[in-house]
Amino acid sequence: MDVVGFWTRSWTSDDPDAVRKLLAPDVEVEWNLDAPVDDEELLQVQHRIAAFADSVTVTGQTVAEDGTAIFYDLAAPFGTARMIEFLAVSAGRITEVRQVYDVTSVDRYFPGLYAN
Repeated sequence: MDVVGFWTRSWTSDDPDAVRKLLAPDVEVEWNLDAPVDDEELLQVQHRIAAFADSVTVTGQTVAEDGTAIFYDLAAPFGTARMIEFLAVSAGRITEVRQVYDVTSVDRYFPGLYAN
């Protein structure tokens, strides 16, 4: 199974159950949003993006021996924000998720995305 491809298709089509199945029980999650993050908060933010965005497009991907970097355009009704996601995969499960958002654009085009 292509874990990274399945991950991307699952979260961008708003299928949190499929996403959850891919996460290792001890997954490490980090991002640069001004909010604490764990796997549940990650799933909630991904849901909000998938539900609100006009589209989520993979604009690039770099595969390395120890993981994958995925580049996204998150198109909202009034503009597009960008996000880069770094994934580490082991034994068919995602063990690390690191997301770097263009915070200025996210705050402008996805207001309240990560508000608690």
